[in-house]
Amino acid sequence: MVVAQYGERQWPYDHDAEAAVLGGLLIDGDALHRVLPVIKPEDFHRARNQYCFAACLAVFGRQEAIDQITVARELAQRDRLESVGGLPYLGQLIANTPTSVNVEYYAGIVADTAAKRRLIDAGNRIADLGFEDTDDADETMRRAVEVLFQVQPTNTDRGFVPLSSVFDVYLQGDVADPTLTELPPLQSGYGDLDSLLGGMQRSDLLIVGARPGLGKSSLALNICVNAAKDGAVCGIFSLEMSRDQIAMRVLASESGVDSHRLRLGLYTQQEEDTVINAVGVLSGLPIFIDDTPFQSVMEMRSKVQRLKLEHGLDFIVVDYLQLIQGAGSRRGYGENRVQEISEISRSLKGMARDLQAPVFTCSQLSRVVENRPGHRPQLSDLRDSGSIEQDADIVMFIYREDKNFTEEEWEQHAPGRPYPRNIAELIVAKHRHGPTGSLHLYFRDTLMRFDELLRYEESIA
Repeated sequence: MVVAQYGERQWPYDHDAEAAVLGGLLIDGDALHRVLPVIKPEDFHRARNQYCFAACLAVFGRQEAIDQITVARELAQRDRLESVGGLPYLGQLIANTPTSVNVEYYAGIVADTAAKRRLIDAGNRIADLGFEDTDDADETMRRAVEVLFQVQPTNTDRGFVPLSSVFDVYLQGDVADPTLTELPPLQSGYGDLDSLLGGMQRSDLLIVGARPGLGKSSLALNICVNAAKDGAVCGIFSLEMSRDQIAMRVLASESGVDSHRLRLGLYTQQEEDTVINAVGVLSGLPIFIDDTPFQSVMEMRSKVQRLKLEHGLDFIVVDYLQLIQGAGSRRGYGENRVQEISEISRSLKGMARDLQAPVFTCSQLSRVVENRPGHRPQLSDLRDSGSIEQDADIVMFIYREDKNFTEEEWEQHAPGRPYPRNIAELIVAKHRHGPTGSLHLYFRDTLMRFDELLRYEESIA
């Protein structure tokens, strides 16, 4: 590897490797298939080598043969032929490259040196941030983490692998999704739901939708605590509630003390002991809360990346989707909130894939559901839906008949059936990996907690 002086240190590059890649392509145009997953034009250090590689890509895109003549013609059309050295330079590339056999090896060298240059550039940008005259150190740190995150490889194309190798990983690791480096799915803590979903798969975007007051946030927090008790490191983005409100909710759920009395400190001595024990349990869980009220997915992404670097990360809760700031003003969407929400949902799915952590996201439903007989939600009710349904791997709805029927109306609607007080139906309306269906939970509203229905019935029997 050849290096150039950069300050007191050396800037990495290898012009010989760059020339070998280009020479290999001019000798055997089909070799481009072998280097495409490895390098991009900007990975070349020399500008003229960037131009030549970009010309090879353009020729390939037209399904023409890559050789000295076609590449020279493309460079001429781009007014780049003379700047790269003309036909003599292309001829020199061929003359100095005896074979294209090792083109992948040389492409790897080009990619490695480019990655090191990007890292150096990121370090300089981070250093510049540190020298900025500002009192907001937290904002500076966030921007620094975002710079570092952008340095990481963004090409997730793994290429084709034999089906047999996928089954090898599956059989050896006994995991539900063998493509994700043997990371097992997370359990929600609700047996029927885990049986239906097969657990929460790594890289999945899960959406739980409901009208206000039906327990979206409570369900998300319950699952988060259950996952943390199994050892999962969890991050919570609460764009609606403060960290104190979240703490009171999970404390009420864990201690079994009425959330209202807990907030006012109106509990007995025996309950106080229970509360103290619950605080001890919850304090030991690897749960991290960010209650910044307005933020974009990019900001969230930089924060979870930092959390993963410092503590690890297995599970992410976002409460809730419609409060995330979009990039509409920067992308020209204007007032089109549907397009913004579509971008947000795609970004959340991308975050789940990159971090290999389920992203459990709460979503509001439109008022249309209230005008429908029976008020049962369906996929089209997702508010500002856009591509939410398309991007999500799992879509669930919380439906409660006791919120839609009084006891008198219920008697007329379903004579002879007991009134479903506090009974919540969790409807799995979309399941990318398996069947849809529904299950029933009991919502203890004073404790902000969902219990499995059978477990609750046994507890009061």
